[in-house]
Amino acid sequence: MFNLKIIAGEKKITYKPLSLAVKYVIDEKRLNESVKNIQKIFNIKFSSLQIKSFLSKEGTVLRASKPDGKPDELLLVKVKIDEKFSPDFFRNQLAGLIQELSSGEVKHLHIFIPKFEPFKSHFKTTDYFQQTFVEGVIVGNYSFSKYRSDKKAGKNLSSYFYTEGGKGLKNAVNTAKNLMQGVNLAKDLSNEPGDVLTPEEFASQAAKILIKSGVKVKIFTEKEIKKMKMGGLLAVGSGSDYPPRLLFAEYKGNPAAYKTKYCIVGKGVTFDSGGISIKPAADMWEMKADMAGAAAVAGAMLSIAKNRLPINIICVIPLAENMPSGKSMKPGDIIITSSGKSIEVDNTDAEGRIILADALHFASNKKPVEIIDLATLTGACVVALGEFAAGLFTKNEKLAKLLTETGNAVHERVWAMPMWDDYHELNKSDVADVKNIGGRWGGAISAAKFLENFVDKKITWAHLDIAGPALPHTYNNYTKKYMTGFGVRLLFEYFKDKS
Repeated sequence: MFNLKIIAGEKKITYKPLSLAVKYVIDEKRLNESVKNIQKIFNIKFSSLQIKSFLSKEGTVLRASKPDGKPDELLLVKVKIDEKFSPDFFRNQLAGLIQELSSGEVKHLHIFIPKFEPFKSHFKTTDYFQQTFVEGVIVGNYSFSKYRSDKKAGKNLSSYFYTEGGKGLKNAVNTAKNLMQGVNLAKDLSNEPGDVLTPEEFASQAAKILIKSGVKVKIFTEKEIKKMKMGGLLAVGSGSDYPPRLLFAEYKGNPAAYKTKYCIVGKGVTFDSGGISIKPAADMWEMKADMAGAAAVAGAMLSIAKNRLPINIICVIPLAENMPSGKSMKPGDIIITSSGKSIEVDNTDAEGRIILADALHFASNKKPVEIIDLATLTGACVVALGEFAAGLFTKNEKLAKLLTETGNAVHERVWAMPMWDDYHELNKSDVADVKNIGGRWGGAISAAKFLENFVDKKITWAHLDIAGPALPHTYNNYTKKYMTGFGVRLLFEYFKDKS
């Protein structure tokens, strides 16, 4: 892809050779007049066929060349503000454009952000509206090709952004650039193969990047994990040649009020074979991303630190590889966690909740005001919600409302599921405090209810099952090939609103 340079454009526009300008027009009664005005502004003449096609119901874009340059080409994009319009429109459209341009020779991309007023019911603020354009260019430029022998050196592309009657563009550009560093970190970690990204390697890579941004990091070794009596984390990692790790990170954006701190927890199974209860071979490769929750949490910490949010936040990431061997945990085993509570292992492929049991107890002991965990926890959640949204599990209606609203705003959507205590019946064990799988029905809910046992009841808590949207899917231009980094933008915006 491109070597990107993101620039908040000045009032005076200079078009260098090999440039493309992108202009947006709203699909309304005055569309024909808008097209005529753009021809005057850019001193360009569209053919009758181009105009007729663009004005038609099916027309979406008009691309025309200028023989004298300045710019060399102009791309008109029609925007229809109807019930199908979403806050993801510009992000998704520009992501697709960047991918299309990667095979061409454009060197300078000029993007004219339209006035905010017609879109204000779909975007939280003017700054966020502008931010989505920058995000689109960056997310569309993402690729994971480090292991390809035929990869080519990236071409240079300067992307300039301009506003129509808006302020704060530089702030929006800087926020987006910092935010997308976190998204790309999450994607890079999730896309790494399991033989490379072992628990130790995940912890090492994440720590190096976070420390550079002013985040304090502590990595607990297997020996230290044993001292903390984290039987769940140890059991899941017992079958692997790569021992488990626990990563704890701390960002103090408001040291004067450190007693008010938030916590995010991410499931970090660096590869999930299923263990003794081994998974089918088909699509098992996707299980290299069974640490997507951990990756999202690390990415969110980076985005928060890079943008210097005035908030205090800690993160807890349990890391293990779930493999079958003579040392693996087995169905029927009883595990004693750091909380003192016991778990009967009914299925070794329900391992994520076991490592989270120790992580959530560890997080609770840090006394945050709120805990949010992210995990690719259940296929049942994907069956329920598809790949469009994450499952949201919490008893706190205010938290559920805020996360839902934030998810809708940034187009990383979540959907609240029931958390009635009746579901505890599914996890009952005759030989331990709780069983690690709840049976066929309500699998995503019984998994969330399992986790609830290990969170301090005095702490507000939400669990996000991201098994669907974290993996590649075809619904957006920027989610088709690679693990998506889902959750970083959601968490960042949620805590930005808290700050």
